[in-house]
Amino acid sequence: MAVSLLALEVSDLCLGKPALWSLSVSATVGEALSALRRSSDPYLSVWSCDHYRNASRSKLDVNECRCIGRALGESVSVLLPKVPGLVRHLEPNASLLEAIDLILEGAQNLVVPIHSPLSRKKLIPKPSSNSTLHNNREYCWLTQEDIIRYLLNCIGLFCPIPNHTLESLNIIDTKSILALCYDEPASAALPLISESLVKQTSVAIVDKDGKLIGEISPYILNSCDESVAAAIATLSAGDFMAYIDCGDPPEDLIRLVKERLEERNLGEALELLEEESGISPSSSCHHLIFI
Repeated sequence: MAVSLLALEVSDLCLGKPALWSLSVSATVGEALSALRRSSDPYLSVWSCDHYRNASRSKLDVNECRCIGRALGESVSVLLPKVPGLVRHLEPNASLLEAIDLILEGAQNLVVPIHSPLSRKKLIPKPSSNSTLHNNREYCWLTQEDIIRYLLNCIGLFCPIPNHTLESLNIIDTKSILALCYDEPASAALPLISESLVKQTSVAIVDKDGKLIGEISPYILNSCDESVAAAIATLSAGDFMAYIDCGDPPEDLIRLVKERLEERNLGEALELLEEESGISPSSSCHHLIFI
């Protein structure tokens, strides 16, 4: 069994994985938001090579994305994480051990070309901002979770592990817990949320005695609509946790957000909140994942 595990290639883990939607690093933030709204996926991959160099940049449809400032005209590169090595490339014939080594070195996503029995020589990429083709190839990516899940499916290879405690396996990080008191402004959680994305964890919400009462999870934030920006700017950490954890935000918290936006004369943000809440308070939003 151990020999068969060593013989595995990363392409074995890519079966059924969807192709990545790609975006050039030279695209603007507005174009990225527009592409996300058109895409059925909740993310885009951003490539540092310009594979749209032979096509003119598509104009942003003003009806698709509401311009709220000059930020939308900035290059999408301003959103790229500053931590190197989060995304690494692997060939399909690379071994599973190579993939595990990259994960242990800090990689969170492994980009792997997709093997296909169909010839792709006749496929010509269209000049689209959300093409799944990059240099006439399609790619998928493997996450830490994909590899761990695969290994857990082979748990019989690691017989001693089920008999160990979680603490003895040293998989619980007790030294760098991200936490915030429930009565602090939710906006104070923004740097912690950014760090939690890098560490693949959540921000703990605690009471004044340091006891855990909940969490702000990037995974939950991913299922929220744009109105969550107004909530995080106006609510306390505890109220914000309730705002995103209840499916549809509670009416009393929506009213509270509107009242505070009015107090701060943030009319455009209030209008956006009313527009979103009038459609669906829990409609899906998107995030970017960069290569």
